[in-house]
Amino acid sequence: MMLVIDEFVRDMVSDDQSVEALGVEIVSATNGAAVARMTVAPTAANGHGICHGGIVYFLADTAFALAANSLMPGTATADASIVYFSPARVGEVLIAEAQVRHTTRRQSLVDVSVRSGERLVAEYRGKGALLPKPPG
Repeated sequence: MMLVIDEFVRDMVSDDQSVEALGVEIVSATNGAAVARMTVAPTAANGHGICHGGIVYFLADTAFALAANSLMPGTATADASIVYFSPARVGEVLIAEAQVRHTTRRQSLVDVSVRSGERLVAEYRGKGALLPKPPG
């Protein structure tokens, strides 16, 4: 099976240094769906020895951006929330699967599930809004 990453999304990610710095791999991003994954590094662990919630949020928000921009290029997060269900540990591979649920001319609603294997780690819901076009 060949996985696809839309051209706008590929260009967007190539300009995003945080994705590479935090070890996120873009698996696919097309037609309002996206998959991103990362292995929890020791530097991502918090004082409890589990993956920092902000890192899980980052992965989910990245998958959100991939899915939203595959349908509506130029979308940024306007609002988002996350619910954590179970901790992720160092060495675990986290998979974030995003799906656009609804769009209007300027907004989108995207759901993201973050899993480690079959175990649900977190659920994220984000609202996207089209960025204004720069002048010129």
